[in-house]
Amino acid sequence: MGVLKGACVIGQSGGPTSVINASAYGVIKTALESDVITNVYGASHGIIGILNDELYDMSKEDPEELKLLLNTPSSELGSCRYKIADPDVDDTDYKKLLEIFKKYDIRYFFYNGGNDSMDTCNKVSRYMEKMGYECRVIGVPKTIDNDLFGTDHCPGFGSAAKYIATSVAEVSRDNRVYPTGSVTIIEIMGRHAGWLAGAAALASVCGEGPDLIYLPETVFDMDKFLTDLTKIYKEKKNCLVAVSEGVRYADGSFVSEAKTSATDGFGHAQLGGLAAILANVVKEKTGAKVRGIELSLLQRAGAHLASQTDIDEAFMAGKVAVEKAVEGVTGMMIGFERDMSSGSYECKYILVPLASVANAENTVPLAWINEEGNGVTQEFIDYALPLIQGENSRVTENGLPKFAKLKKIKAE
Repeated sequence: MGVLKGACVIGQSGGPTSVINASAYGVIKTALESDVITNVYGASHGIIGILNDELYDMSKEDPEELKLLLNTPSSELGSCRYKIADPDVDDTDYKKLLEIFKKYDIRYFFYNGGNDSMDTCNKVSRYMEKMGYECRVIGVPKTIDNDLFGTDHCPGFGSAAKYIATSVAEVSRDNRVYPTGSVTIIEIMGRHAGWLAGAAALASVCGEGPDLIYLPETVFDMDKFLTDLTKIYKEKKNCLVAVSEGVRYADGSFVSEAKTSATDGFGHAQLGGLAAILANVVKEKTGAKVRGIELSLLQRAGAHLASQTDIDEAFMAGKVAVEKAVEGVTGMMIGFERDMSSGSYECKYILVPLASVANAENTVPLAWINEEGNGVTQEFIDYALPLIQGENSRVTENGLPKFAKLKKIKAE
């Protein structure tokens, strides 16, 4: 492929992470420095912003303000959860996209997101090719859930894992404070994949890991859970549990949405989050002092605990996306490959076809979950530990983080 001159647009989609803006900065900075990319636009709230002709001119931003994106959580350009139709069924959105692309001479489309975003990328790529409009489409991965297919890990996971492991270690200390004993149940994000809940085990590296960990990859049995917990509580006078929000009973129903199973001795419906449900059951069964903690949005917004490894890799994903697109690559997602040949962890980029990523899901290998189904193995810890390394060098002001505040000047 020859040189393709034209503008580029980047959009962010799906749930934010603490490093998604580092990827955006990788795209924006590299594109602004490119000889062939004529204009750099940011889409307001992802694909919706393009459809609504709401684009920001990134060349009008202060370079120092843009640099603050490296340590700014959430999606600075705005995100969306919009599932675009199959172009063979309904091409209304695609016609509008093509109209906007032609209006601004957009020849490069970068979409920063997870599974659904890669599906969007794949559909846009196919449609533009079908219409004969040359536009290079690259997916830039992100998700704290770490469930994208085709990549060793995802930008966003390492920082969320660091936040979770740190929080678990701190709560572990608090859980042992009183002689009367207590049980703490920490609910962690992850509806279908247990990578985040498994990351709680990293706290064991500093001697503060949870006693029990439950992932959605295995069936949750309330009776067994109560037996395991009661045994530990009687021995230690305390117990710390990490549980994924997506754990399910054998019939496939989420524990968080179902009545407690008929075999657990209670059978009544519980209201609230999973941690609250389990805390109520444990309190009724054991009489112990029980706390349920839901980390919720904190685990994806905690930029103060972002790992420098994650920040660097997120930026690299954005940077490489632009470099490869300029070279002629399209229809691909930037993925990561782990290289341990030197004896230490190194991350290299790979190109993954969007068609193979879209709507696929990568879950925790069953071999990395212990036989009891209530913990993870050393292999999981060895996998995740390199990803949480490095303390980020963030800018602060008055003892508080200084986040990017972009002017967001509309493109004309």
